[in-house]
Amino acid sequence: MPINRAASTSVDVPRGLAGVVVTDTEIGDVRGAQGFYHYRQYSAVELAQTRGFEDVWHLMVHGELPDAAQRTAFAAHTATLRRLPDEVRLALPSIAAGTGRSGPLAGLRTALSLLGAAKGFRPVYDIDADRRRADTVVASAAVPTLLTALYRLGSGLEPVEPREDLSYAANYLYMLTGSEPDPLRARAIEQYLISTIDHGFNASTFTARVIASTGADVAAALVGAVGALSGPLHGGAPSRALDTLDAIGTPERIDGWVREHVLAGDRIMGFGHAVYRTEDPRSRMLRGIAEQFGGPLVDLAVEVERHVEAILAELKPGRELHTNVEFYAGVVMELCGLPREMFTPTFASGRVIGWSANILEQARDPKIIRPAARYVGPEPRVAVPLMN
Repeated sequence: MPINRAASTSVDVPRGLAGVVVTDTEIGDVRGAQGFYHYRQYSAVELAQTRGFEDVWHLMVHGELPDAAQRTAFAAHTATLRRLPDEVRLALPSIAAGTGRSGPLAGLRTALSLLGAAKGFRPVYDIDADRRRADTVVASAAVPTLLTALYRLGSGLEPVEPREDLSYAANYLYMLTGSEPDPLRARAIEQYLISTIDHGFNASTFTARVIASTGADVAAALVGAVGALSGPLHGGAPSRALDTLDAIGTPERIDGWVREHVLAGDRIMGFGHAVYRTEDPRSRMLRGIAEQFGGPLVDLAVEVERHVEAILAELKPGRELHTNVEFYAGVVMELCGLPREMFTPTFASGRVIGWSANILEQARDPKIIRPAARYVGPEPRVAVPLMN
């Protein structure tokens, strides 16, 4: 039987830490059985429907929604942080060329590291709460500029300098396309970004907290979070869900296509969630946004959702499999003119706020996150063979 040196102190947990509570948090929660999630004391969906991005950013890093004066001051301050230091801006062409087909999210890892060095970020262990918060705001404000510049450079275009007179979401679309977006599309993207700022202890958020628990700087923790997000099982599904709609093509093909893939054991991208056992509230909200635009893509998406849920209920009885956020997120971003390779980077431009809030909370806890593993390899204490 394998030897486990930590047997007297270790605790067996489910694979992937599913359902394991590892800490207390004041940032928010996902209540999967109820189909509800919140940021601090407020419904996240209600925030997305009634507030602007900067308001929710303030809530996440300062712990409260701003009043009118705070809103104006916070929006103005964060807007001034959108421009990049020269040493970062001048390095972006090389970063974009070096990442090539890997895209802006891969380039963001390098660019964030460089930004942290250029801005003099210090380990969170060595600085006070105000400096930590300031570092997260600097990094978060720069992420949309970094992502859009890397995308444009990779596409053979010149980066577009940020504007301080536009909101976070409108400025993001402006830097991406070079044109000021119409208010409807800017608001749709803003609501999407707000709705995905935070979502419990997902893989990228947990990664950020593990790194923050070592006392590393804000940039290091954010780079780790971006790395986790880049995996297709975490942040890569919006474009894949659209690929499914493309493959189906017309309503007449839905039933046959879905049955074939479900019976083959394939996952239908955009359906099912690790936590929700009801409809994903983010999907419900984004479906409403998509229906405001209307058109053939929205009509097809609604029909696919209806048929897939019925077929999954028939072929996988007892399992609650509904659309998740990625399904209608892809539809909304497509309708707003975002290129598909920018779907996951766009997600990152909002989630960076949630990562930051978690970094700040974790930095207040002096205990490093250090779990154990059960050794299941060959019996130890075998003599090392002599070299020939």
